[in-house]
Amino acid sequence: MFKYQFRWDTVFGSFDFLMSGLQMTLIISAMTLVLAMVLGLIIALMDMSRFAPLRWIGISIGEVIRNTPILVQLLWVYYVLPIVFGVRIESLTALVIGLSLYQAAFISEVYRSGIQGVPKGHREAAQVLGLTPVQSFFRIVLPQAVRMTLPPLASNFVQLIKFSSLGAVISVSEITRRGMELSATNFRPLETFTFIAVVYFIICWPLAMGIRWWERRLQAR
Repeated sequence: MFKYQFRWDTVFGSFDFLMSGLQMTLIISAMTLVLAMVLGLIIALMDMSRFAPLRWIGISIGEVIRNTPILVQLLWVYYVLPIVFGVRIESLTALVIGLSLYQAAFISEVYRSGIQGVPKGHREAAQVLGLTPVQSFFRIVLPQAVRMTLPPLASNFVQLIKFSSLGAVISVSEITRRGMELSATNFRPLETFTFIAVVYFIICWPLAMGIRWWERRLQAR
């Protein structure tokens, strides 16, 4: 019969070490979400541009990123970009760039659906009031689109928290990497990674439940 003596003290004795990794995880997720929201809006506007070359560039960027594995993209940013541009890219920078581009490709679709979901009559009313297309977009269309896209954007934040664990592959000191380093010294991977999985669950599950509640409230309105 399989017998295993759990040693949770080996994990709790390194609690501060793991929590510093969690802090890095949350910082990476927040930074990446902000960048991805900006890049996603740019890609979405390119997708809906009247200029065919700009539209095709936006569509191509989105399709390539959405249809290739995120781990491959991270490794490409970390190993290939320094070769192409002849500059050294830190692992943290590579992770932020890779995650931002990946999430931006999906967030662009969220923005696009939100923008296209604004009633056409609102745009026409803005034109009647004498607003320019740019003023109409930023004063009328974008505020309504943002309200409709907030729950999906929040869901992307939950995804980013989980995707940040891929930084362990390129030696970013987030919580998963700290767990790998700890298990290499205490030889207790079961306790270490079980604890890390619980930490991820404690963070992501309430956020996911809150987002579902938020979506139901918006639908009820």
